Amino acid sequence: MDIIAALKEEESKLYRQLNAVQGAISALNGDANKASVTSRQKVNLNNTNGKRTMSAAVRARISRTAKARWAKIRAEKVAGKKTK
Repeated sequence: MDIIAALKEEESKLYRQLNAVQGAISALNGDANKASVTSRQKVNLNNTNGKRTMSAAVRARISRTAKARWAKIRAEKVAGKKTK
């Protein structure tokens, strides 16, 4: 493994750990809504375009579960109106 690539990977891992620790500190301080991102963390460390990709199968599964969840909510809403 290339030493530079290994160092960059370690740097990325350390930034993720730092972000997790800062998030925990913010949560304990009651600042859970604040994003704790330093200017260094905004740099794209993986040299990717920043978009996450999802397989078609996962997208379909999420879509099915979301539709089922909404159908259940709508059915409960209709059932609630009928009992009144």
